[in-house]
Amino acid sequence: MSGNSTEASEVAQTLQKLQPLLIIEDDLALQKQLKWSLDSFESVLATDVASATLQFRRSSPAVVTMDLGLPPDQDGVVEGFRCLEKLLELDAGVKVIVLTGQNDQENALRAIRMGAYDFLAKPVDPDVLRLTVERAYRLYELQKENRRLLNLNRSNAFGGLISRDPAMLKICRTIEKVASSNATVLLLGESGTGKEVLAQGLHEASKRKGRFVAINCAAIPENLLESELFGYEKGAFTGASRTTPGKIESANGGTLMLDEIGDLPMSLQAKLLRFLQERSIERLGGRQEIPIDVRIVGATHQDLKQQIKEGGFREDLFYRLAEIVVDIPPLRNRIGDAVLLAHDFVRRFAEEQRRSPLRFSGDAIKFLESHSWPGNVRELQNIIKRATIMADFDRITSADLGAGLDFQDEDSQTEVLDLKVARENAERRVVIAALARVDGSVAKAAEVLGVSRPTLYDLIERLGIDKN
Repeated sequence: MSGNSTEASEVAQTLQKLQPLLIIEDDLALQKQLKWSLDSFESVLATDVASATLQFRRSSPAVVTMDLGLPPDQDGVVEGFRCLEKLLELDAGVKVIVLTGQNDQENALRAIRMGAYDFLAKPVDPDVLRLTVERAYRLYELQKENRRLLNLNRSNAFGGLISRDPAMLKICRTIEKVASSNATVLLLGESGTGKEVLAQGLHEASKRKGRFVAINCAAIPENLLESELFGYEKGAFTGASRTTPGKIESANGGTLMLDEIGDLPMSLQAKLLRFLQERSIERLGGRQEIPIDVRIVGATHQDLKQQIKEGGFREDLFYRLAEIVVDIPPLRNRIGDAVLLAHDFVRRFAEEQRRSPLRFSGDAIKFLESHSWPGNVRELQNIIKRATIMADFDRITSADLGAGLDFQDEDSQTEVLDLKVARENAERRVVIAALARVDGSVAKAAEVLGVSRPTLYDLIERLGIDKN
């Protein structure tokens, strides 16, 4: 008996450390009874939408019990639904337990579809209510810890890059090796593949004390690009009312990313080459040489070697920029990454829009896996953001994602004639795709693949797949 009382005491102490409980009930006698039944919780009380909103903002409760049958307002709108909608708008993660009349199951189910955690019919059994509230608190805390770990994992990811694709992981290892040197890096790849994310990751891994500065060479008119890059002295041209440092100077001690460097005019290519050789600049209208310590990262989606042949890019500048060349694969060639990134994006956008957690339907997963993604990660991000806004309830379907399926022609891929290598490649592709589909859960991936968890762990280790 003493053991049970000790356990109950520990549970009560744990619950008291949690966020408060909000009780919304317009019947004051019942409100008092509910508070007494839930005396192990720190409760705050409200009787209508206005007072509930005020108490919610003040106390940030994790769990709410709410009488769904609050009196309708002057326009005849049921206040219970309005209150529920308002609370979920303030915090999509809050657990709302609605209390309904015995014959009001239709409205209770509507509340669940809107995002309520559970419903109980009146008169409520105090023990059942207490157990339901305790379970809601535990779920709230688990989800809160899960979000914390996800954010921690995201912040620890290389430059914010998320991938399980072997080619992308190899690129990350290359960037990490290069980071401590002063080598100039050239990032090649289609638009939207994540060149700036990798450049930022390179800067962060380098531990350089200066800033990360990026400039898009294609977005600035040719007559302004020189002054943007190198800066200018007061009076250098009409309108130069004060001395202004350029992007190169602003990045001193840090990293400068020259995005779309393939669009750099020939007149500026010579000046950039001189800077890379001398590591000093002169502002427009200036005579003083300014020494600069900066890591240069070039990026482009264009074929620079073809441009060299056509006379549009200097060969000597190319070799200055291409000390380390990183060729980034498009999203369609990254095993499992489309689904993996989609899970991360939908979590992020749901939080931004204060929506309850969303999940993908089976047809949505098929779309994500089969679409060719011509716009790469940028296209995926835009589609997921739109779907997060448009999705009904807690599921994102292929209709929410938009376009029809676009299956890739697997027969067009180069055949591997080594049977052992082909089998390992096929196993690796399937395991990575399964892990991406279930958002990294090994237990769920084992179910999808029809193997035991120990077997899957052995496969992951043998194939060299990152479990994290």
